[in-house]
Amino acid sequence: MIRSAIIGLGDISFVHLDAILSDPENQLAAACDLNEELRSRVPEGTPFFTDYREMVLKIRPDVVHVCLPHYLHYPVTKDLVEMGVDVFCEKPVALNIAQAEQFAALEEAHPERKICICLQNRMNETTEALKAIIDSGEYGAVTGVRGIVPWYRNPEYYSLKPWRGTWEYAGGGTMINQSLHTLDLMYYLGGPVKKLHALVGQLNDYGIEVEGDVVARLEYANGAKGLFFATNNNYANESVQIRVKLEKAVFHIEDSTLTRIDPDGSREVIAKAPVLEGIKFYYGASHSRMVQRFRRAVESRSDDYIHVRDAVMVIRLMETIFRSAKEDALLDVL
Repeated sequence: MIRSAIIGLGDISFVHLDAILSDPENQLAAACDLNEELRSRVPEGTPFFTDYREMVLKIRPDVVHVCLPHYLHYPVTKDLVEMGVDVFCEKPVALNIAQAEQFAALEEAHPERKICICLQNRMNETTEALKAIIDSGEYGAVTGVRGIVPWYRNPEYYSLKPWRGTWEYAGGGTMINQSLHTLDLMYYLGGPVKKLHALVGQLNDYGIEVEGDVVARLEYANGAKGLFFATNNNYANESVQIRVKLEKAVFHIEDSTLTRIDPDGSREVIAKAPVLEGIKFYYGASHSRMVQRFRRAVESRSDDYIHVRDAVMVIRLMETIFRSAKEDALLDVL
């Protein structure tokens, strides 16, 4: 049994709270938010704080879930680690590569503490099945990867929480908010990306700073080709699509289903993942699996979780995409 606390009771906190409360070996010990009206989002009787440092000093939880705006992920985690607690931090790991490297250095400087970054789509049953197929070599090497995120965000998404539309506090738009998981899986499944050329724009008229549309051509270190497309300007939120072409077959993930497509065009369903109910059906549903894995790692002091260093590359890819679009050039992913 571990005791967990949560900082930040915004939209994503519902998923974390459900993951904690549904695990009989994980106790919700406290919650914290600057807005006292949000105490109703946690079970009655849960200790509630508006200062996370006070919460940690008084409650002494084993793990703290950081569910705050992007710009607070690193500084708050740094405080928590230095106060002696393990951390489960929502994505993204940082706003930019410089901060991501600072975060990785923090992890390296505190080997006694565990910091898990929430890239939960790596733990979708479909992702795990495809990763095992690729690693087995049964169907040959990866020759192509495609990731598509066709989502929609209305003006209220930004006006209700203005930080989301700013470079300073969000660090980007559709990439860092909506399609980070897909970009992460493109190199997790396809291998190291060597170069890329990208276009970045904003097709809506919301008056926000950050991007809403991205297309990037990827060149993998092994010679494979990749295409990444993400938008917040679709007519609705539709399923993410990930396709990986191997030498002997194509594998396609869509609607939480992994399908193998053979050279003759025949198809076979290989794996299915659970689907979230309600309006977030298009998200991955593996937060609970990831929270439980981290709980076991905390109990056993094992390294079986997604570390800060694992999450740095997706920030590097995003930063290279922005630079490539600005320079209109094929750039090395350094």
